[in-house]
Amino acid sequence: MKLWYQTFVRDVVGTPFGDLLQKLLNSCASPGTTVHVEGISQSSGFGVHYRFLEYNDIKEVIYNAIRAEKEGYDAFLVGNISDGGLREAREMVNIPVLAPMESTLLMASMMGPTFGLITISPKWTPRMLENVHRYGMASRLSGVEALDTSPLELKKAVHDKSLRQNILDDVMRASKRLLDKGAEVIIPAGGDVVVFLVEAGIYEIEGAPILISHAALVQMAEAAVAMKKRMGIFTSKHLQYAAPTGEFLERIRNFYGPDVYPGAK
Repeated sequence: MKLWYQTFVRDVVGTPFGDLLQKLLNSCASPGTTVHVEGISQSSGFGVHYRFLEYNDIKEVIYNAIRAEKEGYDAFLVGNISDGGLREAREMVNIPVLAPMESTLLMASMMGPTFGLITISPKWTPRMLENVHRYGMASRLSGVEALDTSPLELKKAVHDKSLRQNILDDVMRASKRLLDKGAEVIIPAGGDVVVFLVEAGIYEIEGAPILISHAALVQMAEAAVAMKKRMGIFTSKHLQYAAPTGEFLERIRNFYGPDVYPGAK
């Protein structure tokens, strides 16, 4: 099984973060599954805290989903917990498309009746809440806690291991506050934080799971590929993710090129 993991980071291959990310994804995959990590090159890769930045990243995400299907990948994984481009990519291609926030929330619902989110900044919190509501999971949310650590400090810790313990302490304090609010599963909503937790082997607090979004995403992707193989279909193309057809499809391809909406007629 071949999975394409689309990170929103530029120049990810061979970098300290890229190496940590690849190691983490490999550890999440089952034997026989390979995870290809692809960065972005057409936009800044500054992050998706801001809508303008996400808007510019998403176009490349969608076109790389087309590329992944054409190159024989079994599933396409949106590698940012914003889930940016998820709906657009699902509409575009026929292989399963999954994203970490949706996958993690669904898995968390099987692990405990309530969950709490740790976000990497107050700016990030409204976006995470938006996704929780979009996926119909608001009734199970016990609370949200933003880290005191800044996003810049998180990036510095990727390169300087001596800075990571303070971040882990910050995560555990936030986790404890969420437990006090009634959360039974803790979800860290930030890639750098997850990498540091896995490196330290921290997966629970006071009996509550600290759910690793990358693991949830890869495991859900493997299940989706297996279901598609079993049923012959995975993503519904009935309404929301339906592709254009007929003369309208022809007009679209005349403008955007023959590769868009592969398989549509």
